[in-house]
Amino acid sequence: MAREFTNLIEAVDSVKSKKAVIFDMDGLIFDTERVFMEQLAVAMKEHGYTLTRDIYTDTLGLGGKKLVNFMYSEFGYDYPFEECSKLAQERMAMICDTIGLSVKPQIRELLKKLREDKIKCGVASSTKTELVNKYLSKAGLDGYFDVIIGGEQVVVSKPEPDIFICACERLNVSPAKALVLEDSENGIRAAKAAGIPVICVPDLKEPSKECQKLVTAIVRR
Repeated sequence: MAREFTNLIEAVDSVKSKKAVIFDMDGLIFDTERVFMEQLAVAMKEHGYTLTRDIYTDTLGLGGKKLVNFMYSEFGYDYPFEECSKLAQERMAMICDTIGLSVKPQIRELLKKLREDKIKCGVASSTKTELVNKYLSKAGLDGYFDVIIGGEQVVVSKPEPDIFICACERLNVSPAKALVLEDSENGIRAAKAAGIPVICVPDLKEPSKECQKLVTAIVRR
């Protein structure tokens, strides 16, 4: 059974072998999954489609062709994926530029602690690198990360391990000496497939029993 924590720093400190920590972004660093779900639901409604919470949570961690194919499987090949995604992303950008994005609890404190401990940090997100950089910069978090990898930098997205393997290579650390922080089941599966210990920090969806068996710890902030 995975150990359960309420303090993210304590959970990360419990993994003694780590030389680097790799963060997911959406739903882990920022409270963006909830906001994007709302904006995508509005954009889809404008095109005559209804997005449910259950469908959206099944997309968490997906990117690229996997995300496109999933949405086509749910809404048919006539679904205007590019148009709806673009509308939602534009509205997210407006929120980022105006009121800003909410940083999740304990993230700033953890990043400061990891810097003090001289632990390398990276971001491995299914979101495009340009947006990852923008969000981190706006929140004043960009200086904490040695490596930032967006979804377009790898051929296949989570739950395949490619993005985490890439992060380890860029951080110059072996998978066994890294640690992944993830909120999504697809991200957990990707980290496990890459051979990296992973801590689950649930956001919109609780991890399944299957995924609970794959993680080192669960943190409920």
